[in-house]
Amino acid sequence: MEKQQRIIQMFNDISPTYDRLNRILSFGVDRRWRRNGCLAALKAHGRPVKHLVDVATGTGDLILFWREAGKASGTPIERATGLDPAIGMLTLARRKVKNADFQEAQANALPLEDNSADMVSISYGIRNVVDVDGALKEFHRVLEPGGHVLILEFMSHPESTLMDRMSRLYMNKVLPKVGAMISKDNQAYTYLPESIQAFFSTEQLVEKLATAGFEIVQVKDDTFGISTRFIARKPG
Repeated sequence: MEKQQRIIQMFNDISPTYDRLNRILSFGVDRRWRRNGCLAALKAHGRPVKHLVDVATGTGDLILFWREAGKASGTPIERATGLDPAIGMLTLARRKVKNADFQEAQANALPLEDNSADMVSISYGIRNVVDVDGALKEFHRVLEPGGHVLILEFMSHPESTLMDRMSRLYMNKVLPKVGAMISKDNQAYTYLPESIQAFFSTEQLVEKLATAGFEIVQVKDDTFGISTRFIARKPG
């Protein structure tokens, strides 16, 4: 089985406990990261969102945060589409999120027309995409000129501050044990810290966004750099 398919199967396997583990393992702080990201992207966008496309949507969690941020900022989210290659995740998303369209799709092959969305998001999923360059090109293709992309991700940091060392200790020692205990999957939450360490640096992801044709609007760390948000715009 190729690497991308193994990752997809892993997320199918852990889908029943995915939301609960997100809250437990982040101590609920992931809610703030998502909310802050959506609010910042809506501020950059500066107008109602006609069509939001959430890639690697999982259980559709971020769509709910988009709607919450839209109400808080007076910026309507008129239409939402969630895309994910893991059927187990989509089954839960369809139960949890109403008035949204969910489809099975990989990030580097979006089943959408050119210029058909004005906001694309992916939260803590870009590092699980084997073909990152292809995914960013797809985000650019489906966005209309002037549209925005929001990426939330855990990024590794070459510097070794006290917080970096504490974060790595938690990720490498505590998280896999708690994740395995609750999800009953011994490999999935060992994969998480390994995938963060193997992923691009912040500077490399910024460069890839620029290569895909985006203008960088904001790159901002949250909670001592544990989570990083990237907001970029398709020129036009």
